Amino acid sequence: MRYTVIYEKGPTSWGAYVPDLPGVIAVGDSRDEVERLIQEAIEFHLEGMREEGMSIPPPSSFAGEVEIKPAA
Repeated sequence: MRYTVIYEKGPTSWGAYVPDLPGVIAVGDSRDEVERLIQEAIEFHLEGMREEGMSIPPPSSFAGEVEIKPAA
């Protein structure tokens, strides 16, 4: 499965969250670190859901881009 992850750069750190898995977030000092941490957070969350007998939500979110022309 491939879940959409949103990465955001803050003033002093990076953050990440998974729209299809509410509450699954990570914060790191670099993009590399937050990518590793969100991977671990997703795996841990899904493992816990399986252990509780919960169904795993299928990925349904996607990220896109919209290009806006600069003002003249």
